[in-house]
Amino acid sequence: MRLVIFTEPQQGAGHDDLLRLAKAAEDGGYDGFFRSDHYLKMGDVSGQPGPSDAWITLAALAVQTSRIRLGTLVSSATFRLPGPLAIAVAQVDAMSGGRIEFGLGGGWFETEHTAYGIPFPALGERFDRLEEQLEIITGLWATPAGSTYDFTGKHYQLTDSPALPKPVQSPLPVIIGGHGKKRTPALAARYAAEFNVPFSKIEDIPAQFDRVRAASTAIGRTEPPAFSAAAVLCVGRDDAEIRRRAAAIGREPEEMRASGGIVGTPAEAVETITRYAEAGASRLFLQVLDLSDLDHVELVASEVASQL
Repeated sequence: MRLVIFTEPQQGAGHDDLLRLAKAAEDGGYDGFFRSDHYLKMGDVSGQPGPSDAWITLAALAVQTSRIRLGTLVSSATFRLPGPLAIAVAQVDAMSGGRIEFGLGGGWFETEHTAYGIPFPALGERFDRLEEQLEIITGLWATPAGSTYDFTGKHYQLTDSPALPKPVQSPLPVIIGGHGKKRTPALAARYAAEFNVPFSKIEDIPAQFDRVRAASTAIGRTEPPAFSAAAVLCVGRDDAEIRRRAAAIGREPEEMRASGGIVGTPAEAVETITRYAEAGASRLFLQVLDLSDLDHVELVASEVASQL
């Protein structure tokens, strides 16, 4: 099982906070450091100093780290046009030396759209735009050098695009995730290197992985995407430390455990992560909500990851 640190900067973090945590994750041997792509806080938090742009953050981290994988879980197709987004992701991949993973979804948080003047179409149209964006972005990256790329869709049209720049990685890994039973598995089967099920009860995860396997078989894909999951992290050396960390993020240990969280002592965390592996996940995104608590990340690296 590979472990990734996953952050939610819109809840309240500046770049220095993210950099400290990213370096701690890299030093701790984690597989990746990912961030959400949101423009508005959620819940009863200050959100100070305010939102940050995911791809600007990752561009900085690309040159401020050296080994760890970097990416989004996930960018919203409503935020950016596909052509400029393909350029940005390819450029950041080059800046990182080929360490970027590109998560893309349809978008769901309407309030952040209205807060910053971003159009928020109905669900069906968001999925349609997501599908077109996935085809365009992967098509631009796959176009041979010296050739041009054209696309005619309902929402986007490209004519004689030079399809530049190219990412360092070929193909650059695409991550698709979610709980949808039809269109989400179909998109994952067609485009994803990895499929992620976020914040679910562990016993519900295998059924979603099976839907992606079935969708892959239906289009003749011989190997389905890799499978991963995301879960909140709250590990402590004893009950007092567990409850202190839970209180710091405004959560209850019992509530987090019930929703698949990695909660408890290091031994309990190992047991829960093992259940994720048995459900079919090969990578686990650990949602760290208190970005100032570097000891939390170091504890999991030294006393949990070492036992997996």
